[in-house]
Amino acid sequence: MTEPLPWWSTRFIRALTAIGVLLPAKGRGSVVSLEVGAGRVDAEVQDGRLYQVRIGMTAFGKSDWAAITHALAAKASSTVLLLSGELPRDVEQIFKAVRLPLFPSSAREVSLDCTCPDVEVPCGHLNAVFSALVARVGDDPFTILALRGRNRETLLEELKNRLISAEPLDPDDRSPALTEVMDTFFDCGQAPGLGAAAPLPVPRTTFDALLDHAPPFAITAGGEDVAELLRPVYRALAGEHGT
Repeated sequence: MTEPLPWWSTRFIRALTAIGVLLPAKGRGSVVSLEVGAGRVDAEVQDGRLYQVRIGMTAFGKSDWAAITHALAAKASSTVLLLSGELPRDVEQIFKAVRLPLFPSSAREVSLDCTCPDVEVPCGHLNAVFSALVARVGDDPFTILALRGRNRETLLEELKNRLISAEPLDPDDRSPALTEVMDTFFDCGQAPGLGAAAPLPVPRTTFDALLDHAPPFAITAGGEDVAELLRPVYRALAGEHGT
């Protein structure tokens, strides 16, 4: 039984179909190499001879990716999924929020080329590469992001840097960074606002007070109440003597 495709593969196929690339389509030859980079897929297809196949897709620029990364980092749940290697379901909406499409939305975003003499576009070799590309996307959703201009390593590094350098929610907050107070983070100091004031007086609780609240024991020992026999033990353990 064929396992269902992950949501990003299904969405990718639907986007390609909408711009005229009908998948699944019958391919020709065998894809012997496939490389994905910013804005392009370069592949070789063996079909009697070796044909060079190229699929181009619009890649976003540096300022576009700065806006995308900022929007992604603002959503903690999406950032966590990306850092764990998954593509969050709301990622497409995050892209749309900065007026950029994650998946191709127009035929003008995609260019197709094959060195074979076929006049039909896409030819069977391009169809074979598209099928291989969809399979690659299913295994690694970051393939889609790489086509748009950011590979996995670069994107995750940028997300981590944004999280580390994130500004405090309150612009007036002058609290030191956590990295500056790690040496004393777990030290117990004076309570804020008390200054050098003496600790507030509190009632002293004896260490055998628990026995006063315990329910009566149903047995006795040598005619003595068990709670009273235990009381000297509690006091001795606490270092209390003569009481």
